[in-house]
Amino acid sequence: MSRQLGFRHFVGPGLFVSAVFLGMAAVAVFGAEKKTAWKPLMDGKTLAGWHPVGDGKWTVKNGAFVGRANKTKLYGLLVTDKTFRDFDLRLKFKCLSGDSGVYIRTIIKPPDQAHGLQIQVGLPGSGTGGIYESYGRAWLVKPTKELEEKILKKDDWNEMTISAHGGNVVVHVNGVKTAELKNDPSRPEGHIALQMHSGTVMHVMYKDIEIAVSPSK
Repeated sequence: MSRQLGFRHFVGPGLFVSAVFLGMAAVAVFGAEKKTAWKPLMDGKTLAGWHPVGDGKWTVKNGAFVGRANKTKLYGLLVTDKTFRDFDLRLKFKCLSGDSGVYIRTIIKPPDQAHGLQIQVGLPGSGTGGIYESYGRAWLVKPTKELEEKILKKDDWNEMTISAHGGNVVVHVNGVKTAELKNDPSRPEGHIALQMHSGTVMHVMYKDIEIAVSPSK
């Protein structure tokens, strides 16, 4: 008789079954602690949780943030009220004209300067899915035009995910990795912001913006 069978015989079937269920419960609790829940960053009806900065106009239509501007002097930004450190972000975007982007860990300096990493959003050829540091190192990673044309849906909704943990940042557009930074020295915490570029006719939309924030260590 094996030691395992002997133990089962000694403690009895009831206690053995209880031990099994306790073990399964412990695994479930541990898994729940490790899994971070996704939370919406927009209610689909108002700009609650965000505030506009600069020129242009942000509204909400059919559950989406809509940014419109006509060659304005200042950038148009929609900035989260809260700041974030380590997180996964997912959203859908549609850029019909102009040049846009998603800032992460940014700080805003008057009147319209968003300092930090920007994930480019725009038409094919603009570097959509690439990483640009505004008021800093400029382009850090820029996908090729061939890749953009292959993965982007023109005049339609596109999905973007941004993973930012420590100095590691990874961007995917429609399931394809478009940019990655490793051990980057950029700012570790800041706001998330949506951009309308100045000096151009802007029409951009964002919806289904959700975030999963990593627990503080």
